[in-house]
Amino acid sequence: MKKLLFQFDTDAHPSVFDTVVAYDGGADHVIGHSNLSPETVGALVDGAIFTRAPKDKKNTAIFIGGSNMAAGQALLAAVQNHFFPGFQVSVMLDSNGSNTTAAAAVAKLVSHGSIAGKKAMVLAGTGPVGQRAAALMALEGAEVTITSRQIFNAEKACFAMKERFNVDLTPLAASDYESRAEAIQDANIVLATGAAGVELLKPEHWQDNPHLELLADANATPPVGIGGTEVMDKGQLRHGKIVWGAIGFGALKLALHRACIAKLFTDNKQVLDAEVIYKLAKEMS
Repeated sequence: MKKLLFQFDTDAHPSVFDTVVAYDGGADHVIGHSNLSPETVGALVDGAIFTRAPKDKKNTAIFIGGSNMAAGQALLAAVQNHFFPGFQVSVMLDSNGSNTTAAAAVAKLVSHGSIAGKKAMVLAGTGPVGQRAAALMALEGAEVTITSRQIFNAEKACFAMKERFNVDLTPLAASDYESRAEAIQDANIVLATGAAGVELLKPEHWQDNPHLELLADANATPPVGIGGTEVMDKGQLRHGKIVWGAIGFGALKLALHRACIAKLFTDNKQVLDAEVIYKLAKEMS
């Protein structure tokens, strides 16, 4: 029986990236649907859960993507609300690659030792990856701050992660090099999750910082987010700090994404959101 993955996307076009990884992860056919919302997804879910016998439902799964994590989270809830005993299929949420990217980055950071009690700074952390990574580090016991150019956006992100994960994050406005350099003065961990091609720190802002232990940068587009690091860094020791670049932990992100797709087809009761995906990332790291 064919393994069918229905790609539910909240954007105008289903992600090509997610489609390719879905096939690489073991799906036989990937069927994309775009511009979905909680109000429009019901009939599609019904089609997925009513068409195969109980023993065959594991061969049907749903992947939720799109650029908006809040919209994806709402879509996941709507999909699950249509399930009932005996009529459900496995489902995965990875809007904008946020769960898999955040899980891979944090898994690599914690692979060097416990981060409990450490001070972590997520620069430009209001996007999907930054928010999820901040929450995962907080769940590991770190004291996490999210920065943004506007304090309102940082506060909004912290509130969203409190609501979703019940973690306390600190918002901070840091709009230029100087304010970001000041923000990391006492930090032990820095994760940069800014927009592609935007440098957030220059080398001199971090290289001589005696408190910094771990740095990771999710930006793979030149210039990198943390100047003086490389996208290929894989736990590279630079100026006494351990550094992970976007491609350095990206290998785990891709392997994790593929592994999650494969996991969807093991039974019809999988729900792969941040916590489950992160647990798998740590096992694979």
